[in-house]
Amino acid sequence: MSAAETTTAKAPPVRHAPPPGRGAGPTARKTAGKRTGGGPGAGVPWLLLAPCLTVLVLVLGYPLVRLVTLSFQKFGQPQLWGFQEAESAGLDNFTRILGDGEFWAVVLRTVLFAGGAVILTMVLGMLIALLLQRVSTWVKALVSIVLVASWGMPIIVATAIFKWLFDADYGVLNWLLDKLPGVEMIGHNWFASGPQGLAVIMLLVVWGAVPFVVITLSAGLTQVPKELEEAARLDGAGAWGVFRFVTLPILKPIIVMLTTLSVIWDMGVFPQVYVMRNGHPEPEFQVLTTYSFDKAFVVNDYGTGSAIALVTVFLLLGAVAVYMRQMLKIGEVE
Repeated sequence: MSAAETTTAKAPPVRHAPPPGRGAGPTARKTAGKRTGGGPGAGVPWLLLAPCLTVLVLVLGYPLVRLVTLSFQKFGQPQLWGFQEAESAGLDNFTRILGDGEFWAVVLRTVLFAGGAVILTMVLGMLIALLLQRVSTWVKALVSIVLVASWGMPIIVATAIFKWLFDADYGVLNWLLDKLPGVEMIGHNWFASGPQGLAVIMLLVVWGAVPFVVITLSAGLTQVPKELEEAARLDGAGAWGVFRFVTLPILKPIIVMLTTLSVIWDMGVFPQVYVMRNGHPEPEFQVLTTYSFDKAFVVNDYGTGSAIALVTVFLLLGAVAVYMRQMLKIGEVE
């Protein structure tokens, strides 16, 4: 073959694969059907989820329906004992609580309490998780054991320990602070004012929540590629730059999930406040859960208590909606 013939030779035409389902064999059509969600196997995931969904409906379905029903009724002690029939109250329960300044004060207190607890939990959890990546194996194992032990401690036991630590007369914290020059803390009552008392309860909540955050973030940090961190350092990034532009974006789905769960848990805090205040939280210590409990079981106004609980559920659904939106955004980026 001459040089001219070589240069004028045409390349063979490129064959394009036929689209799935057109001109393809039965195996290809089956694979395409599975990818698009069709075919006989499309219901298998729902079949596997059916036991879990059934349990959720049985456990959560009836209480939620009962809560909604009570929130629209006039339901007190006579109705509870069967002396009178429950009367429809329409929107009176919601009108009463939404027009009550005390209710909005409790909502604001709950939001500030939950926000402070979530921020403190996430910051401490991230710092501890990052530190665990830079210590020896035996130190990491020891800290992990301590974290799991504190996480598994019953709430009542943890609350009793904190009550002893912050006791006005025999508290260890007052005794330690009193040793500082110019500081007199013997006999100081941390629960004499609402902000100080809520700060102590917030520390209790954070102490119980940090282990879960640390363990989850530590697992996420093991998935951060070392090559990316090394490349960032070679490009001149410092420790903060590596964390901000490499570690943080990779951990974003985990951080969003942990933050949402922390908001839900901290908005629903009940035993810490209830036990710390000996079963009778003062007005400056009331959060939405204890406020709803008092209205329902102390005042025996179950309709109003249910309405407050339903408003709390809607607030938590707002946090879930934000979580779902963030996760969908992350999925679109990926």
